Amino acid sequence: MAETIVEVSGLSKTYRAFMSRRSHRALNSLNIDVKQGEVFGLVGPNGSGKTTTLKLLLGLLLPTSGRVTIFGRNPRDVAVKHRIGFLPDGPYFYDHLNAVELLDFYGRLFGFSRAQRKARTEELLELVGMAKHRHRPVREYSKGMLQRVGLAQALINDPDLLLLDEPTTGLDPLAAFEIKETIQGIKNRGKTVFICSHLLADVQAICDRVAILNEGERVRFGPVSELLAADNTNSLEQVFIRAVRGSQK
Repeated sequence: MAETIVEVSGLSKTYRAFMSRRSHRALNSLNIDVKQGEVFGLVGPNGSGKTTTLKLLLGLLLPTSGRVTIFGRNPRDVAVKHRIGFLPDGPYFYDHLNAVELLDFYGRLFGFSRAQRKARTEELLELVGMAKHRHRPVREYSKGMLQRVGLAQALINDPDLLLLDEPTTGLDPLAAFEIKETIQGIKNRGKTVFICSHLLADVQAICDRVAILNEGERVRFGPVSELLAADNTNSLEQVFIRAVRGSQK
């Protein structure tokens, strides 16, 4: 049995407006687990609780109730931070830096030596296809180039768990294919990848298991192949639509 990297049990999050009795439950008793070496997808309509879940996994929010652990620890534990990488949706970087300077900056944050930073930078720029653009300033990058260098940034510490928020949204087909190819390569190295995305075709192409959320609740969960077979379809989009509509009855 593969090691459980992420374990979420009865996880709920309620937001309360300041000085108000009104509240909004963004997540309701979520149960999921993510195994070592898999690509896991979290999907759902807008407002379904995906971003809240991601923030809870990153330790940026505290749960209202329930439990989440990463590597068996609280996600706010500093030891956990050293083992994860994160690419947010629409990453922003200091736009006067080039790719080499950017990765060197993040390498310094992890306390790498100059030699380690140089070696890691060259390795990652080759991995994400940005080596030939290493000296161009970030302000000149296309969205696809920003996603690639953002992925390199998320990998600077050679994380065991990679969290990606909408990694292929807004990219042209070639750029999206190359990002998915890179993610597959990361998985093949034994790493674990957790993806939040609206692009169900991309999720179907690269994810081993998927959880579908709607209105803060898990409505489907399991291996992609089993979800497709259960609905007698070859389209995750059809599974998604049926699951979400069925939960609204």
